[in-house]
Formats: sequence, C-alpha cells, structure tokens
Amino acid sequence: MPDIRHQLQIAARPEALFPLVTSAAGFAEWWAEAVRELADPLSGVELRFFGGRTVYRLRPQTFVAPTQAAWLCESGEEWAGTQVTFILARREAGTLLHFVHAGWRQETDYFVSCNTTWGALMFRLRAVAEGHPQGPLFTSQGIGY
Repeated sequence: MPDIRHQLQIAARPEALFPLVTSAAGFAEWWAEAVRELADPLSGVELRFFGGRTVYRLRPQTFVAPTQAAWLCESGEEWAGTQVTFILARREAGTLLHFVHAGWRQETDYFVSCNTTWGALMFRLRAVAEGHPQGPLFTSQGIGY
C-alpha cells in the first residue's frame, strides 16, 4: 500500500502545533474553512470540500500530547480506511514534523494529487504555528469548498 509522507522543520514548539492537528478549530486555521466537530468529541471531525460534494470524517485514533496525533479516515472514496498521522519531534529550533497519510489501496491520480495538496498544507500549518497565518487552503473563495 502506498503512503504519502512529508517532513518539515517548524520554528515552534510541539505544544503550539498539537492543537492545530487535533481539533476542528486547529484544522480551520490551515486546512479547511468548512470543518466541524461531531456531536461526540470521540467521534471526531468532519471536513467538507467542493461545495459539500466531498466529506471527510476523521475519528481520533491516538493522541499523545504534544508529540503525536493520528486520525482514522472514515469516509471518502479513496480516503476511507486510511490514517493521517502527525509526529511532532522536539528539536532545538522547534519541531520536526513527520506527516504520514497511510494505507492507500493504490497509487491513483487522486493519490498523486493529494500528495501535492498535503505538501501545500504542511507549509500552511507551519505558517500558522510560526505566527504567519495564511488561512485555510480550502475556502469558499479559494480551492475547493
């Protein structure tokens, strides 16, 4: 099974990054404008893209503050059953982020597109953590929504 992997140095402590990768409010700062927590916090979050035609429901799997967050993707034609993981390794200059979107069934054109998108999202996450927010990549005015 192919995996998407990214690694990025971020000039912020893991404690500053952890809330950005473990909550709807955090995701809304860099990933998607249309994100909400589900009724039961253990149920996770739901992100809506492309006018609601694409919905990704993410359920928390492993949260170890402030170093690891893993989400199980429960919906999406190719995302269902995949896992999104953020490993936040403390470094003198801040944090080394290891990102993995694992468990894809095959390397499709959509997989390749998602790899590119995740790369862009990692830089938005870094910008927010370092105090230079650009807003979410997916908005009603920009990509998707």
